[in-house]
Amino acid sequence: MLLFTYQILVLISLGVFAGILLFNLAELSRLPETSEHAGDRPFVSVLVPARNEERAIEACVRSLLRQDYPRYEVIVLDDASDDGTWELLRRLQQASDERLRIVRGLPLPEGWHGKAWACRQLADAASGELLLFTDADTRHEPATLGRSVAALQASGSDLLTLTPYQETEGFWEKLVIPLVYFILMCYLPLRLVRTSPKTAFCSAIGQFMLFRRDIYFRTGGHSSVKADIVEDVWLCRSVKKAGGHVRVFNGTDALSCRMYRTPAEIVRGFSKNLFAGLGYHSGALFTLVALTLAFHVLPYGFLVTALCKGDFGIALFQLPFLQVTLALGCRALIARTFRQPAGFWLLHAFSQLALVAIALNSFAIVRFGKGPQWKGRNYRFAGSRQ
Repeated sequence: MLLFTYQILVLISLGVFAGILLFNLAELSRLPETSEHAGDRPFVSVLVPARNEERAIEACVRSLLRQDYPRYEVIVLDDASDDGTWELLRRLQQASDERLRIVRGLPLPEGWHGKAWACRQLADAASGELLLFTDADTRHEPATLGRSVAALQASGSDLLTLTPYQETEGFWEKLVIPLVYFILMCYLPLRLVRTSPKTAFCSAIGQFMLFRRDIYFRTGGHSSVKADIVEDVWLCRSVKKAGGHVRVFNGTDALSCRMYRTPAEIVRGFSKNLFAGLGYHSGALFTLVALTLAFHVLPYGFLVTALCKGDFGIALFQLPFLQVTLALGCRALIARTFRQPAGFWLLHAFSQLALVAIALNSFAIVRFGKGPQWKGRNYRFAGSRQ
C-alpha cells in the first residue's frame, strides 16, 4: 500500500508538471513577424560583454551589424581578455561603420563578478532609450532587433527576454543543455512571470535582455546584482520589485547561441549557476536532487525490477510505466518546440542523472572548494542573497 501511494504521488506530480508545460506552450509567444508596429523606433544600445571570446565574437558582432533596424549602436566591452578577442574587435571596428564602438573594461572591483561589472560599464557608455544586453556567443537574425522592439512596445513590457535556439553539437551538449528548457517549461508558470507582481515568478535569460533605460537605472541595473552569479533572474526580480513588467518570448527563430562546447565547459557553466540559482540554500539543492531522482530516474528502476521479477502489477510496473511515458512525452514536446536534437529526449533519465551530478558538484565547489570558476576567475559569493 505504501508503494502504491508513493507511485500515485509521483504520477500526480508529473501530471502537474505536464499541465504547467501545456499552459507554458500556449503562453510562450513568438516574436512579431515584422517590426512594422515598432512605433517611433526608439534608439537602441546593443551591449556585449566579452571575455576570452575569440572563437565566437566575430560572428556575434557581424550578426548585430546586419540588423535591419534603423536606429541602434553596438558597444562591445573587452573584459581583460588574454586571447585574441581585442585584436578581433579592432579589426571589426576598422571594417565597420560608426555604429560599432569597442571599449576596454576597467579592473574588476572587489565584490563584483565579471559579467555584472562589464554590463554596468556598458550601460554607463550607452545612449539608447532601450538597452539590449546580449552575450558574445549569440548570433542574431537580421530582423531580431526590430521584432524585439516591436514586441516590447506592443506588450508594454519593461524587460523583454528571449529563449534562444541552443546550438548543440557534441553528445554531452545534446544530453545536458536541453535541460535548461525542461526546467523552465515544466516548473515555472510563465503566465505568472507576465501577470504576477510576486518575485517568486521570475524568468530571464541573460543571452538576450532588452530593458527600457529608465527602469534599468531606477532599479540599479547590474550594480544591484553585482554579487549574484545568476544575475539575469535577479535582474528580473529587481524589475518586478520596481513595479515593472517582464515578458518572455520564444526567440528560437531569431536568436541562436552555443553555450558550451566541451564536457568540462558544461560542468563548469552549470555548476556555476545551479547552487547560486537556488540562493545557496543547501536544503533546496538536496530537495532538488531527491525529487529529480524520484520523478525521473527511479521509475526506470521500478520497471527494471518488475521485468526481473516478472511482476507487472500496478505499483511496480503499470504506474512507473505511466510515469516514464508522461516524462518522455513532456521532453518530446519541449524538443519539438525548441528544435532540440532528435531522439535525445529518449535519454531523459541519463540527462537527469547528469543534472544530479552537476548539482552535487555545484554544492561541493561552493561549500568545500574555491567557489564557482568561470573564464579564469573564482567567485565566493555564497550567502549574498540569504
